[in-house]
Amino acid sequence: MLRPILVATAIAITSVSLSACSAKKTPPDTTPTVVAAQPLTKRIVDWDDYVGHFEAQDSVDIRPRVSGYLQSVAFRDGDFVHKGQLLFVIDPRPYQAALDQARAQVNRARAGEINAEAERARADALLNARAISQQELSTRQAAADQARADLAAAEAVERTAALNLSFTRVESPLAGRISDRRIAPGNLVSADQTVLTTVVSLNPIRFVFSGAEGVYLKYQRANENGSRPSSRRSPNPVTIRLQDETDYRWRGRMDFVDNAIDTSSGTIRGRAVVENPDNFLTPGMFGHLRLIGSGAYDGLLVPEQSIVTDQSHQVVYVVAPGGLVAQKIVETGPLVDGLRVIRKGLSVSDNVVIDGVQRARPGKKVKAVTGKIVAPSPGLSPAADPLQAAPSLSATSADKAR
Repeated sequence: MLRPILVATAIAITSVSLSACSAKKTPPDTTPTVVAAQPLTKRIVDWDDYVGHFEAQDSVDIRPRVSGYLQSVAFRDGDFVHKGQLLFVIDPRPYQAALDQARAQVNRARAGEINAEAERARADALLNARAISQQELSTRQAAADQARADLAAAEAVERTAALNLSFTRVESPLAGRISDRRIAPGNLVSADQTVLTTVVSLNPIRFVFSGAEGVYLKYQRANENGSRPSSRRSPNPVTIRLQDETDYRWRGRMDFVDNAIDTSSGTIRGRAVVENPDNFLTPGMFGHLRLIGSGAYDGLLVPEQSIVTDQSHQVVYVVAPGGLVAQKIVETGPLVDGLRVIRKGLSVSDNVVIDGVQRARPGKKVKAVTGKIVAPSPGLSPAADPLQAAPSLSATSADKAR
């Protein structure tokens, strides 16, 4: 009895195996998975970034106004000097002698003028007594007039000699920092030619830069329609950072834009004034300047890796409710907190692919996992190093509106 049962069981197992092999296999799901999220919205302000350098508001080459041998130097190289401070002394003895001679000539001319005036007065009395002719009176009147003229000329020579003597003391025409002496005592210096040293003012100091013609036009259009804000207390404020700084801690204001565009470079020169109370900033020092480029607006931000360059366009991939991928051409702006501003081409309700962009293809279906766009780092991130790239028609950086 046992043998027939075993045979029947074997037949049943074989039948089940054959039926399982004959059944069709279900294919695996190959739909790619991506992470998608809606753009982050923030209130931001655009800034344009420029590279420029500081220069002194006033810079003077100190030259002697009289010739002579340099007698002494009254400052230390690199000192801070005040206006009117003595810097050099030129041997004053020849000019003192010239002044003494001029004063003697004045005394002589004054005595001659007194004598001529007395002669004219006597001639008046004699003419009334009919003791001299009218011609004689006219001659003495002319002599008196000539004596007065000789006195005026002598006094002018005296003033010139006194002025030349004062010029032997070379004083600083402005307050600021002085360079080193170029001439040692004992050397002959020539009037209006020899450069003795230079003095530059440091507070306030200027920051000079050049902007592209397109950026200038952008500002003009914005000023025309009133979309570019300014403050009465500080019109067109600017912030500046130095080469070794990460934040824009120096504050100033625009005070000048040139009256013509340089046709050779297509740029226009601008200038800002920066307070420098500690004299830390020095002429010739380079820096990065941010100039406000727009009023506050609501910007859409996406991660940089969400943007794909397609020939001459920049695009992002969005996922429709059914999982179908679509491509949208966008216009990008600067970076804010590590995220890229999208100016045009995207809406706040779009579901943007933020991870797995390489697996998304326009017109294909994907499995979209809901994600969230988070700024990778706080603070402002510049769109590009302005030392490597010149400002474009759009802002080179932006910040959250305060």
